[in-house]
Amino acid sequence: MTQAKLAPARPLASRGGLELAVPACAKGIGAVIGSIDSAELIAGVAVAPLAVHPDDRGYFLEVQRLGQGLARAFPPESSQVSAALSYAGTIKAFHFHLRQTDCWTPAKGLFQVALVDLRAGSPTFAKRNTMYVGPLRPWQILIPPGVGHGYKIIGEENAMLIYMTDRFYDPGDEGRIPFDDPGIHYDWETQRK
Repeated sequence: MTQAKLAPARPLASRGGLELAVPACAKGIGAVIGSIDSAELIAGVAVAPLAVHPDDRGYFLEVQRLGQGLARAFPPESSQVSAALSYAGTIKAFHFHLRQTDCWTPAKGLFQVALVDLRAGSPTFAKRNTMYVGPLRPWQILIPPGVGHGYKIIGEENAMLIYMTDRFYDPGDEGRIPFDDPGIHYDWETQRK
């Protein structure tokens, strides 16, 4: 029996058949995703490498081409591109959407991305993923509705996240869960392995 079937859940939100709940997880960081095709990825989450073109002046990073890549299905008439600057050591978590899909592009700095499947009917309900992304692992991450997401900035430099959404900002579509929620029980401490 999987952890998801054993874990009691706390109802969180619902909309249009999507039922979200906060699982009861053991303390930890879940599966550390080290490849874009990992079998451990939460259902619906997708990862793709980014092309970074460095030279003696700096680097060029192509973030999106409409109609291509992970965000290829995002409708141009309602998609939005935003950026968030976070200071070193910042934790921004957890955040979820009932309808919106996010496509994250870490453009500067090292991110410890934390994902948790909050979708009560999902085959990966209660699963957590951790990804270390940034200049050493330039990945883009597609996050579907119902997957809780957040990050911690690792190291001493500030970080920039550029993200595209398939809908314009709608405060009624998003929810928040504290970074230290006892159900998700994500371990934000440095793992020191």
